[in-house]
Amino acid sequence: MKNFAITGVAGYIAPRHLDAIKATGNRVVAALDPHDSVGIMDSYFPGASFFTEPERFDRHLEKINRLMKGEAIEYLSICSPNYLHDAHIRMALRVGADAICEKPLVLNPWNLDVLQDLENEFENRVWTVLQLRVHDTILALKKKLEENPGRSRKKIRLTYITSRGLWYHYSWKGDIHKSGGIGTNIGVHFFDLLMWLFGSPVSTELHISESNRMGGFLELQNADVEWYLSLEKEDLPESFNKDGMSTYRSIEVDGEEVEFSKGFRDLHIRVYEETLAGNGFGIEDARPSIELVHNLRHLKVTTNPDGPVHPYIEKLIY
Repeated sequence: MKNFAITGVAGYIAPRHLDAIKATGNRVVAALDPHDSVGIMDSYFPGASFFTEPERFDRHLEKINRLMKGEAIEYLSICSPNYLHDAHIRMALRVGADAICEKPLVLNPWNLDVLQDLENEFENRVWTVLQLRVHDTILALKKKLEENPGRSRKKIRLTYITSRGLWYHYSWKGDIHKSGGIGTNIGVHFFDLLMWLFGSPVSTELHISESNRMGGFLELQNADVEWYLSLEKEDLPESFNKDGMSTYRSIEVDGEEVEFSKGFRDLHIRVYEETLAGNGFGIEDARPSIELVHNLRHLKVTTNPDGPVHPYIEKLIY
């Protein structure tokens, strides 16, 4: 049984990490969140120490690492807001633990270089959660592409619509300096997926960039990609609205849709299993997508696109 600590335990994504820690037969011994609405811990690890101040949490981890070897953490799961990931990863390494960090690993590419230096200095690893790489539908698509590479470039259309209320824009997620904007906050693992399947970026166009919508054209080594991200309920397919579904995920490959809105329940458990076995996703796995979303944040919108335009964007603007 491994000892874990966790940051951001009151947040949206923390239950998936708590599920994964418990499902893999491990335990949380300490948790951090500035908000104290963490009754969820009673369903998982009621004996875990809880802190609302990072300084006291850090001190506790240092103490158990030095004086209570049976309680010393081996992994720190990081579910805190995006802009805090880098600091919490550093905390993990400093107290002798591996970090398992939610996406995006960091907001800026240059932070990755420093983290690699710290990995070497402290002899611990930085892992991240790229859950789409273990999704059954995506794995089947990857296998199909590898078995039938063909000579022609693939034409890809990525659509991700996840309805969010007004609260989103008033929270840290709506602050681009804290979240990186929707391209980073909700898009980073889709960009990782596209590059994992179709190669590195050759050129990029940004066709729309708003607080609630973003999209453009991405030329990869082996594919041309139209992509669109949205937080707007009105963008959901009509059938999804009727069924009360708030999220639509779709990839079209040469006109053939690969719809993968389902099958997400146990992905964090799979990622944890691979990570604990030493086969997880590290800094270099995350680097291409971090570089891409950073570039998108600073890219000007193209008003006269050279590349194809996603139909949603064409309807909205052109």
